[in-house]
Amino acid sequence: MSCPVALTDHDEGCIVPVRAQPGAKRTGVAGLRGTALKLAVNAPPVDGKANEALRQVLADALDIRPSQVELVGAAASRDKKFLVRGLDRAELELRLTRLIGTV
Repeated sequence: MSCPVALTDHDEGCIVPVRAQPGAKRTGVAGLRGTALKLAVNAPPVDGKANEALRQVLADALDIRPSQVELVGAAASRDKKFLVRGLDRAELELRLTRLIGTV
């Protein structure tokens, strides 16, 4: 099974496209939106609170340290790009495929 998330290679890791759902009732992986990973967070989209919450949720979901996840694009948009370091592409694809399968 191929990974349903459209990853992009980066010099330091891989870029994961994320569709944000700030102000949600529950925090966590909410499935897919097209080829982006949909993440829901309780935090409001104010003063970067939702972005920080998204970074933490993505790190927790991938079982990596938050310091390995960095927002690299679209801070003010619902469609974001996070750089994930410390996992090779194959391992990241495997973890994302498992995540999507449990939603």
